[in-house]
Amino acid sequence: MRRWTCLLCLFSLFPAACSRVSDHVVLLPGPDGRTGVLSITTASGAAVLAEPYTGVDVAGGWLSRFKTSPRMVRDAYGRLLDMQPARPRLLVFYFATGSNALTPESQSRLAEVRGELASLPAGEAIVIGHTDRVGGTEANDQLSLRRTELLRDLLGGRCSSRGDRRRSR
Repeated sequence: MRRWTCLLCLFSLFPAACSRVSDHVVLLPGPDGRTGVLSITTASGAAVLAEPYTGVDVAGGWLSRFKTSPRMVRDAYGRLLDMQPARPRLLVFYFATGSNALTPESQSRLAEVRGELASLPAGEAIVIGHTDRVGGTEANDQLSLRRTELLRDLLGGRCSSRGDRRRSR
C-alpha cells in the first residue's frame, strides 16, 4: 500500500512540476500601433508571433500559445510598462545648401527643442550631421562635422560629441 501511495504522490506532483512556466512572452504593438514578428525556438519546436497580444509560455522546453488583451497586459504588467524609458525621438534640422546655416524653419524650432531637452530627467541628444552628395567627400565630411557641432552648441551642450563626452557623427 505504501508503494502505491508513493507512486500516486509522485504522479500527482509530476504535472505540477512540468507545468511550471519558465518564460512568458507577449508580443506588444509599438507606440505607432505597428507590430513586428517574433520567433521563439526551443528544442521541442518553434512559434512565430505576428499578431499583437499573442504570446507563448515556455515550460520545460515546450511551447504553449495563448492570446491576451491590452487590458490583461496592463493589469499584469502595468508597473513594468510604466518603468520603461521614453522612446527616442527623431528631430530633423535642415541647413542651407553648402553651409552650416540653419534654414529659417529649423532656426524657429530651436527654442522648442531646447525646452524638450531641458525637461528630460537625463536628457541626452545624439546629433548626427549629414550632407547631400554635392561636392567632394572630404568637403562633405567637414561640413557634416561643422553642422553637428553647431547644433550641439545651439542646443545647450545637452548633446553628445566625441572628446568631451560628447559625440558628433
